[in-house]
Amino acid sequence: MWYGLSSIAARFINYLLTPYLTFKFTNAQYGEMSTIYAFLPFMNVMVTHGMETAFFRFANKHDKQTVYSNTSISLVVSTIFFSIVLILLQAPLATLLQITEHPEYLSLSAAIIALDALSTIPFAKLRQDGRPIKFATTKFVGIIVNIISIYFFLSICPRLITKQPTHWVSIFFNPNWAIGYVLLANLLQSIITLLFLFKELIGFKFKFDVKLWREMMAYGLPLILAGFAGMINETFDRIMLGWWAPVTSMDAAKSEVGIYSACYKLSILITLAVQAFRMGAEPFFFKQSQEANAPRTYARVMKFFIIVLCGMFLLVALYIDVWKYFIRNPKMYIGLKVVPILLWANIFLGIYYNLSVWYKLGNKTIAGAYITLFGAAVTLIINYLFIPRFSYMACAWATFFCYGSMMVISFVWGQKEYRIPYAWKKLVAYMVIVSMLFFIHKGFLLLWANVYFSLTIATVLTSIYVWFILLVERKEFQKLPIIGKFIK
Repeated sequence: MWYGLSSIAARFINYLLTPYLTFKFTNAQYGEMSTIYAFLPFMNVMVTHGMETAFFRFANKHDKQTVYSNTSISLVVSTIFFSIVLILLQAPLATLLQITEHPEYLSLSAAIIALDALSTIPFAKLRQDGRPIKFATTKFVGIIVNIISIYFFLSICPRLITKQPTHWVSIFFNPNWAIGYVLLANLLQSIITLLFLFKELIGFKFKFDVKLWREMMAYGLPLILAGFAGMINETFDRIMLGWWAPVTSMDAAKSEVGIYSACYKLSILITLAVQAFRMGAEPFFFKQSQEANAPRTYARVMKFFIIVLCGMFLLVALYIDVWKYFIRNPKMYIGLKVVPILLWANIFLGIYYNLSVWYKLGNKTIAGAYITLFGAAVTLIINYLFIPRFSYMACAWATFFCYGSMMVISFVWGQKEYRIPYAWKKLVAYMVIVSMLFFIHKGFLLLWANVYFSLTIATVLTSIYVWFILLVERKEFQKLPIIGKFIK
């Protein structure tokens, strides 16, 4: 739990850069930056090649030190190999990403990917060893370094040069290299993070168990396929939008990407909750699997998970008039209509991660790859067919149908392989009720489109949801620590 909470807090601090960057950058600049950051996860999946999940799986069955050494050595080799490949392919990749004026951005990206990959297993070891304080401290320090660096490069340096053109920062500062400074700040964050993890990084032995490594690769390789397809589902729509947006210039296309990416950030609560769940779920699921009542525990986790996410949906979707100020560029508000769609899409994704326990525990990770590949196909087809006509609205609906289909397939398939007694009828009912509350709010706004009226109705409807859940799930909430004593 603590790892999930620290990840939520760390990512939330990082998200605070969104208002600043949407204020400092034009739509096109923000879109170009978003395209680069949409590409980074693809290489990260290749470099880490499923070793993090394999580490958690095999550390519970084999000697932890041997497993740690195997994963560390494997990651070092893959990091070196893929970093060289990325640098050699810098020119064609710059053309693909429409950043031909700044191919050096990809060199910075290669360094970021390499350092982040090297920190993956040390972070996993901290989670496995139960060391949340160092885990959280390292995350926080890295992010603070990133934020301070970005502010220095984008605000302090221009101010210093304006006051004194010969100031020493003029030696390196280039006002036309703004996105490069964001990447440079990210690189500094990665360096600091790795320095904090240095003890864990060098803590492996130069002893390589080839037989164990083959078993780990057999388990982890399907996760590469799943991860790669997952990145298509999660970020590739920005790249496709840059290619096919129904506009007349490259800058206009980048602007569309910028609007979509900024509005996507407004699904922050759901995104952070899902990320926190992912951080804590894998070690929890693997440890809990040895208990006799594991299926009932998984079902209970799912119920609370959906209840919380539905509440978060209302907090964002109904209070969008407040959340929109998270974006400091009013020209981007035109894209706010994608937010409810993306909120539901991310809820589906969170449910899918919860459901994925069946194939991870059963060593059937290839099933996860198949499901994610199907989702990737849905993403690619919808975006290919509809981006040229509907721009970023196609991206939003593609994400919705992608994650929705993955959720349904995983549930149906999983119940055949590893039955878990999910109260699925009740959970579907909760999601339908929340959707109805959202449309009721929309209906009221048709009568009177006033901000204060909107917020009042939002508060009433959210209160109805909380009251209803407490009424139906009173006994379950009474069993919870701390919260339970306040529920009679």
